[in-house]
Amino acid sequence: MRKLLLIKYASEIFLKGLNRNSFENKLRSNIEAVLKGCQYEFTYDQGRWFIYSEDLEDVMSKVKKVFGVSEVCIVTEVEPTVEAIGAQAIKEAQDFGETTFKVVCNRANKKFPINSMELGRQIGAIVLKNVKGLKVDVHNPEKVINVEVREKAYIYSKKIKAVGGLPYGTNGSTMLMLSGGIDSPVAGYMMARRGVEVSAIYFHSHPYTSERAKEKVKDLARILKGYTGKINLYVAPFTDIQMAIIDKCPENELTIIMRRFMMRLACKVAEKYNIDSVTTGESIGQVASQTMQGLVVSTDVADRPVFRPLIAMDKTDIMDIAREIGSYETSILPYEDCCTIFVPKHPKTKPRLDIIRKSESVLDIDKLVQDAMDNLEIYENL
Repeated sequence: MRKLLLIKYASEIFLKGLNRNSFENKLRSNIEAVLKGCQYEFTYDQGRWFIYSEDLEDVMSKVKKVFGVSEVCIVTEVEPTVEAIGAQAIKEAQDFGETTFKVVCNRANKKFPINSMELGRQIGAIVLKNVKGLKVDVHNPEKVINVEVREKAYIYSKKIKAVGGLPYGTNGSTMLMLSGGIDSPVAGYMMARRGVEVSAIYFHSHPYTSERAKEKVKDLARILKGYTGKINLYVAPFTDIQMAIIDKCPENELTIIMRRFMMRLACKVAEKYNIDSVTTGESIGQVASQTMQGLVVSTDVADRPVFRPLIAMDKTDIMDIAREIGSYETSILPYEDCCTIFVPKHPKTKPRLDIIRKSESVLDIDKLVQDAMDNLEIYENL
């Protein structure tokens, strides 16, 4: 008898047909990557994944943050006999107190002589007889004892929700426009959760934005790294671009023209480092540049897909996810970024593409973008 960690991966992976093996292999390698340095043993039993370790709590805290894992459970492995299963089920139930329960059995090993329904009835009767204060409720029980019969039998009564999604690195790559605010880390997390490899770009306006602001963005990238395992951060100098826009373009168009330059730079860096797409933390109607017309104008300069995973989410919902993933407290630190300085009093909320193109035609766009590319700072695997 020993304690193991049962890993349940997302049901989507079961539906991948001929590609299922590649998703499973990637998930396995991602789990092994986060457990680097831990002492553990990976085992299989008729399609189930288990990990044995002397420190299961530490292993569990790491594995539940791996994208593609939907649930983890600390289980007890016993011999596949009614007596051994019943004895462990009694131990599981002893801490339940006065409550209702049921036993759910899954007999994956068809050589086992008793079917799932009958085994559940027998184990339930054993528990009911030996543990005081329990009542059976097969419809809405407060507690559930789970039994899985494979080559060995596994008993557990607690399930811990993991992050779910698809294995990281199975769905291409994206360049996250990471501002330092609440939204963009959440957008990066949501893309990574769907298996997309995330790199990040930050636009730094020295001396108007401080080194503390840059460090804050690095900290946010490190928080994302806790889920992705690795992340590269590209810091693009943005001061000269902003000064040129302020000097030569209409004040009420500053924000949308700056957004177009950010998109150009994100696409340029993505092209240079073979990254498939761009991701932003924009949500429709949240600020002046995120109106439908504003999004059309900023996307106009993109040369690859632009993903906006937060597009229809309320701010409160985004904040809830930020708290859940651990980025919220860092995001609200009071260091200004390039999006919050030089904000016009009355920004244009319904920009017209033809007018914006005309306004920015007075700028040497190619030179401004190339100068920023030439002075790019790169922080690999923060």
